[in-house]
Amino acid sequence: MNEVELNISRSQSSALAVNKVIRNTYTLLSMTLFVSALCAVATMVMQVGQGTGFMLFIGGFIMTFVVRKNANSSRGLIAVFIFAALMGAALGPMISIYMQAYVNGSAIVAQALGGTAIIFLSLSGYALTSGKDFNFLGGFIFTGMMVAIVAMIANIFLQIPALSLAISSAVILIMSGFILFDTSRIMNGGERNYIMATVSLYLSIFNIFIHLLRILGALTGRN
Repeated sequence: MNEVELNISRSQSSALAVNKVIRNTYTLLSMTLFVSALCAVATMVMQVGQGTGFMLFIGGFIMTFVVRKNANSSRGLIAVFIFAALMGAALGPMISIYMQAYVNGSAIVAQALGGTAIIFLSLSGYALTSGKDFNFLGGFIFTGMMVAIVAMIANIFLQIPALSLAISSAVILIMSGFILFDTSRIMNGGERNYIMATVSLYLSIFNIFIHLLRILGALTGRN
């Protein structure tokens, strides 16, 4: 086999590996989102309180470290579904508040879901079809996330509604950047572990949905 044939063979093997990661990532992402939806409905039906919801969220956050530790084994799959279940269950009490306390609460939730789906599908689809390298976004979005976290902590004490809206808008933009960045990494072979790729995309979707809810709720107003 000459050098040209060897390079072609390597290129084909690399393309097959990337396609496998993409297929596994989006299959697993669909499954984890479905599990989260079921768990969110379950905690809504059980009328789980905000305090319990917060503890479930903390449990989900802790599970991200468990997933990372076991991402290269079958235990990672079990961990990622536990992670998705906890995060979905944590959403239930929040969604219940919007549906009960806000004008047209059901419409707000539906709009947030629809908006999240449109943002994710359009951005991820663009990154997949265009093949562009969005790795240059890495420094910007990580720095932006750190600034947003500091602003969130500050606003716990300041309680400025306008700042809260600005933070939510910024987080949506940052998470949109993460979707482009993470999808690009998968496309260009920078992420070969589909479990970690799934968690990254899931967290972007989760945060976009929460902050869209906050923006739509603030614009609509409570009952």
